[in-house]
Amino acid sequence: MSNGTHPRIGVLALQGDYDAHAQALRDVGAEPVLVRKPEELADLDGLIIPGGESTTFLKFLERGGFLASLQDFVRHKPTFGTCAGCILLATEVTHPPQDSLGVLDATVERNAYGRQIDSSIQIGDTKLTGGPLEMVYIRAPRIVKTGPDVKVLAERDGFPVLVEQGHILAATFHPELSQDRRVHQHFVDLVRSHAQQPSR
Repeated sequence: MSNGTHPRIGVLALQGDYDAHAQALRDVGAEPVLVRKPEELADLDGLIIPGGESTTFLKFLERGGFLASLQDFVRHKPTFGTCAGCILLATEVTHPPQDSLGVLDATVERNAYGRQIDSSIQIGDTKLTGGPLEMVYIRAPRIVKTGPDVKVLAERDGFPVLVEQGHILAATFHPELSQDRRVHQHFVDLVRSHAQQPSR
């Protein structure tokens, strides 16, 4: 890990509010790196896949071997997907079905809340320390099913909205649009603890 305490965390900068994620990472003591080419994944300690449109992401990623490089990265290194990023990490995507990276044991339904709730801000309980969490939703997907190894860290209406499985973290909301930095802090802590594990 670069200089021991400031992990280098990439933000996939193909679409979505990657600048807001970069700022959130700076706020919690990480060094953000905007990633636009597959070779920029090298030497990163972790990666954030931001919101946007998941089908558009896939089109970008199909160029120049990016998808294969990303697939290899997310299998081994800490990765955090928000909104469209959560869809891309799931093992199964519905409404409609699409390809994904398949590393998070979950079924995610796209555009689950319909256009009438294009965007809303909710306050909900979380297993992160520090009390209720502000969650900003924009055309959010819904996690409809999770496997036995997936930890649910927050819910909305009985459905998981923040989940963790090993080195993977995923949210159906946009923590980068909130002033509350606990979700990014949690991911940076995950990156640090992963870096301290002996390589397998």
